[in-house]
Amino acid sequence: MPDDTPRNTAEKAGEAAPRASTASVHAARKGMDAAASTAERMGQAATDTANEFTRMFAEMKFPAVPDMQDMLAAQRRNMEALSTANRVALEGAQSVARRHMEIMQQAMAELSETMQSFASTEGPTARAAKQAELLKRGYERAVANMQELSELIQRSNAEAIGVLHRRFSEAMDEVRALMEKPGKAG
Repeated sequence: MPDDTPRNTAEKAGEAAPRASTASVHAARKGMDAAASTAERMGQAATDTANEFTRMFAEMKFPAVPDMQDMLAAQRRNMEALSTANRVALEGAQSVARRHMEIMQQAMAELSETMQSFASTEGPTARAAKQAELLKRGYERAVANMQELSELIQRSNAEAIGVLHRRFSEAMDEVRALMEKPGKAG
């Protein structure tokens, strides 16, 4: 019959404890050595990777960094071109509005004359002929005025777009020159 008294159990545990403790210490040391070895390999891999990136970046050829004064001057010219284009567009809109007002004033003056001449015309046949003539003249004048206003708008827009187009072409030439210009290598 086994002797399972508390005292015997404690003694057995006490005897087994040094053996278990030694095994645990040995296993812990083995684990720590493995971890240290793994950490060392990872550290070496990280160092190798960093050295590889450093070598790759050292071998890369970056384009020259353009002079900031030249870049700022180019941006200033861009803003001046936008300002000029806006001014041209505004002047064109003002011109169209002025001409439109002149057309309206002319139409009102003609309407007044027409009403006076229409009042003096006698007979329904004469009035119908006069009305047809006035309608034809009014239609032709309206079409001519619309064409004139359309041409004013097109001219104004073409001038504003021309300013922007010229500046864009100049800007592309400037960028090309800046990139070809020897500067600070990266």
